[in-house]
Amino acid sequence: MAGGAREVLTLQLGHFAGFVGAHWWNQQDAALCRPSDAKEPPGELCPDVLYRTGWTLHGQETYTPRLILMDLKGSLSSLKQEGGLYRDKQLDAAIAWQGKLTTHKEELCPKNPYLHDLLSAEGVLTSDGIWRVKSVPNGKGPPPFTTTTTPKSVIPTEGSIRVWSDFLRVHLHPRSICMIQKYNHDGEAGRLEAFGQGESILKEPKYLEELEDRLHFFVEECDYLQGFQILCDLHDGFSGVGAKATELLQDEYSGRGIITWGLLPGPYHLGEPQKNIYRLLNTAFGLVQLSAHSSLVCPLSLRGSLGLRPEPPVNFPHLQYDAALPFHCGAILATALDTVTVPYRLRSSPVSMVHLADMLNFSGKKVVAAEATIPFPLGPSRSLPDTLMQLGEATPWTPLSACGDPPGTRCFAQSVVLRGLDRACHTSQLTPGTPLPSPLHACTTGEEVLAQYLQQQRPSVRSSSHLLLTPCKVVPPYPHLFSSSLSQHGLVLDGPPTGAAVESIPTLGALCSSSALNRALGDVAKDLAKLDLRRWASFMDAGVEQDDLEETLQELCSLAQCYQGGNSLVD
Repeated sequence: MAGGAREVLTLQLGHFAGFVGAHWWNQQDAALCRPSDAKEPPGELCPDVLYRTGWTLHGQETYTPRLILMDLKGSLSSLKQEGGLYRDKQLDAAIAWQGKLTTHKEELCPKNPYLHDLLSAEGVLTSDGIWRVKSVPNGKGPPPFTTTTTPKSVIPTEGSIRVWSDFLRVHLHPRSICMIQKYNHDGEAGRLEAFGQGESILKEPKYLEELEDRLHFFVEECDYLQGFQILCDLHDGFSGVGAKATELLQDEYSGRGIITWGLLPGPYHLGEPQKNIYRLLNTAFGLVQLSAHSSLVCPLSLRGSLGLRPEPPVNFPHLQYDAALPFHCGAILATALDTVTVPYRLRSSPVSMVHLADMLNFSGKKVVAAEATIPFPLGPSRSLPDTLMQLGEATPWTPLSACGDPPGTRCFAQSVVLRGLDRACHTSQLTPGTPLPSPLHACTTGEEVLAQYLQQQRPSVRSSSHLLLTPCKVVPPYPHLFSSSLSQHGLVLDGPPTGAAVESIPTLGALCSSSALNRALGDVAKDLAKLDLRRWASFMDAGVEQDDLEETLQELCSLAQCYQGGNSLVD
């Protein structure tokens, strides 16, 4: 049980969602690591919101994500679907069949070579693909994580990571993983590529009952369930799975918050017209249906647009990433998630999922945009007011919802989180009597500094902000993305690089109801309206009718019109 925490159940639907989710669970797991004799007070974030306590058959306490995960055949690699945490090997050995026995030998999936190069004090990856974690008598989580500098020769192997299970280092509960066996993760045949295919999966009694069984198991053990967060691929058939899953949650758990993160992987190629058209159709159907059944929907992507027009991926001044690698893109989006979800994971004075959604989704604005500064560019000798003043009127955010930041963009409401700054740098350190460079330097608390800065940047906007000491952990297997100008704790160095691996970073993240969504959703609607559906009959054959498409187009235009004001409007 979560001991009074306002629990959240996570549904992770799709393969790219697996990359984002694996990185996010790894980051949270690293944040749990502390010495067993630590006398530290409880942290600012309550891990019981997303994690659950359990016990093995031998009475050993476990701590696993409160998670239901759906993916396709072939995505688990060497990971066991039922996990290894609760398995009783002694019992397995004691049960013996007395009759004739025929043995069928199946080759195990090879372990990704990248995992062999990750050194961890937490345990080892054993021959059965399970991370064996050393037990901790006091406190939750494994012993402190020891970061080692990975040789440069290891870095290219990041490109060899094919599936999220290649780098997931946390234990999952046996009821967490639900595999969809009728579709393949790899290959050209048997792909889950259309919205209608995904919808039909949860119309089949087998998969619907599996999902309902898992939902009941995790929900019934909660003391107070505040809601569900859905990590869902938007670009393929999992958009249909997500649509049916959110509809089920809305029907069965009315009044609970449902926040859906619609995930889109890196750039696409113009030479793959069918994939691009399917991606557009799945995204359009997914956004409309998910927004109908969710409290809030937020697209997450490093792409420049949601439509067919190719745009370059977004840029981060202190990150060097390959937008074609899900391993890289998933890590960055996971860091953004770890920041913007802070309000409903706080130990003290949390903002519930329902209240967060209510603040952002007024007047039909169910879709929000994510923005982040990764890492927040704080120098070792600078204060928060110094850094914010140096940014000036420039927008500090990098857009993460494939809708850009066009000139004249208007923000209607926002939830902002700044984390990872020592208390000593929250306010100005100027000698008394020194003229103040800006009004921010007159503030007496970091919270006041952040609130006043947001008021300057976006006046008259409904705004909520949180300032935390806790940074985002970026220890291996988080990829090597950071420039040499950063310190071990992600601060921007004034002098030469130290060569130390970056272990944690400060981040600034926001969810924003923005007029930029008017253009982004409108562009998707315009692309959709131009399609000659006779060329894409296979998409319609998957269970979508012509009337469904016309209704989706109408709903998408209506959704876009909710965000009129401040930039170009939908025709």
